[in-house]
Amino acid sequence: MEPKQTRRMTKQRQVILEELRKLYSHPTVDELHQIVRKRLPKISIATVYRNLEILCEEGLAQKMDTPGTQRRFDGNVRNHYHIRCCSCGRVDDVDLEPIPMIEEAIKERCDYAVMSHRLEFIGICSQCAEEERQGLAS
Repeated sequence: MEPKQTRRMTKQRQVILEELRKLYSHPTVDELHQIVRKRLPKISIATVYRNLEILCEEGLAQKMDTPGTQRRFDGNVRNHYHIRCCSCGRVDDVDLEPIPMIEEAIKERCDYAVMSHRLEFIGICSQCAEEERQGLAS
């Protein structure tokens, strides 16, 4: 396999990565675009999206694809787990070390060459649960 060619870290790409790494909210492209525009007022959403794709290809960011929701991005590339609110779509990191040997267990049960894994929990965040309780009480 040919080594991945690394691209030059442009000023725009650097700012996008810096802002993404400051966030724990796993922003959408739109959300990150609004933040990056504070530092680079003329940057387009297409430029943010294109650079996010490059950062993901380079292993400097992660893309979070969840069916039925907008794609979100994560500046934390270490292996970690997420929890997503099925009501509002909010995504948070789960403070749990990755499960040891899970990839080995999967390899033993199928004929795939497991390269990595992602684990996402689904639930209802405390804010949505509270709003639901308030709605039921009215």
